[in-house]
Amino acid sequence: MTRVLVVGACGRMGLSLVREIAGSTDLRLGAVLERAGHPRLGEELAPGVKLGSDARAACAEAEVGIDFSSPASTLELLEAAEARGLPLVVGTTGLDAVVDARIARAAQRIAIVRAANFSMGIAVLLELVAEASRRLAGYEIELCEMHHDQKVDAPSGTALALARRAAEARGQKLEDVAVYAREGQTGRRNPQAIGIQSLRLSDSVGEHTVYFGGPGERIELAHRALSRDNFAAGALAAARWLVGRAPGVYAMRDVLA
Repeated sequence: MTRVLVVGACGRMGLSLVREIAGSTDLRLGAVLERAGHPRLGEELAPGVKLGSDARAACAEAEVGIDFSSPASTLELLEAAEARGLPLVVGTTGLDAVVDARIARAAQRIAIVRAANFSMGIAVLLELVAEASRRLAGYEIELCEMHHDQKVDAPSGTALALARRAAEARGQKLEDVAVYAREGQTGRRNPQAIGIQSLRLSDSVGEHTVYFGGPGERIELAHRALSRDNFAAGALAAARWLVGRAPGVYAMRDVLA
């Protein structure tokens, strides 16, 4: 039985992971972590496993960690995991250049699977979007994403990953072609642009649609998450795959290869 640390254990994804691990035959909960001051600290989330806020102590109780928390918590976790030699699955979104650099540094010593979305379907969608972007040269690209009203970052990490794959397939940098909002007298659309729009509504788990528009036609590649179970299953598949891997940063396409 592989002992798993769940970081952000009381969040939407964290609770899904705890439930999935409880029903697993090859994984068990080793530790659960939340921010200091969380109202549930000290509560037992599994037999003998109490919710804590000490990253180093939590890392000592596990063989792999799964992180769906916040950028600040991820930074703290990276320090503790690197010191412990603990491989990590990182699903936190909204990470900035500081955290990106810290992940790259930690990956010199530990194995890390990093993804904006751990759905198997999204992993395949990323490949389909790249292929469509390459083959549909000259077609305009727009992307729309929808998430629940409690999500704190926009666009979603998944939307950015999809847009980035589309841009890279055409030899572009997303930073040079992304358009995040349109209002007023915008002028004609730049045919090189990739538009990204965000909706926040009710309890939507996550929807992403990439549009390719050309002469007389429109192609839509879409993914709609119906529950968080698919994300949890993907993250746990990544955790199983990660144990024993050499240091480095891996993606879900590596897990599925």
